Amino acid sequence: EAKTAFSNGAVFFEEFLTDARHIEVQIVADGQGEVVHLFERDCSVQLRNQKVVEVAPSRMHPGLRQRITDCAVRLIANCDYRGVGTVEFMVAGELSDPDARFVFMEVNPRVQVEHTITEEVTGVDIVKTQLKIAAGYPMAELGLPGGEGKAAATLRGFAIQCRVSLAPGGGPEVSAYREPVGEGIRVDGALYEGCKPSMHYDPLVG
Repeated sequence: EAKTAFSNGAVFFEEFLTDARHIEVQIVADGQGEVVHLFERDCSVQLRNQKVVEVAPSRMHPGLRQRITDCAVRLIANCDYRGVGTVEFMVAGELSDPDARFVFMEVNPRVQVEHTITEEVTGVDIVKTQLKIAAGYPMAELGLPGGEGKAAATLRGFAIQCRVSLAPGGGPEVSAYREPVGEGIRVDGALYEGCKPSMHYDPLVG
């Protein structure tokens, strides 16, 4: 199956963890030896293995946060990585436990859908940061606000993202569309009155 799908028959075995939390760390690397992080997101609320609700930062013990962000930064620093991305982990046990065990899952070398909540709690424009890195800017010229240790910012509250998706297979023409408004509300949407969602793309629309 792996050979058919990916032209590579290698298979990786992953440890099965019960009652685990899906935690991902937002990282920034300039490709010139500097790597920092923008804290973590809790992406444990999922439907059919797809994230539907994300929280930044997670309700995590500071000691565990230090361990998991340090691990993410060290991993990326040893990969000659350039750009923004996320390092994803499964955490066994309670996030309130500073000694909770966690295991590495994967690195997503791109801007993720849920990057917006990290932007809200750090004040960092992650897309702009990615473009500056692609243009060759070193870490010192990215305009990151700075924080303690390898953190590139300080936390300023919490943010929650809720994804809105259509049923797979597209849909009829959108006859009415209104976005919520108010203090602290951000909407990144792909719908508008008169559009007809395509069956050829991801059903995520906001």
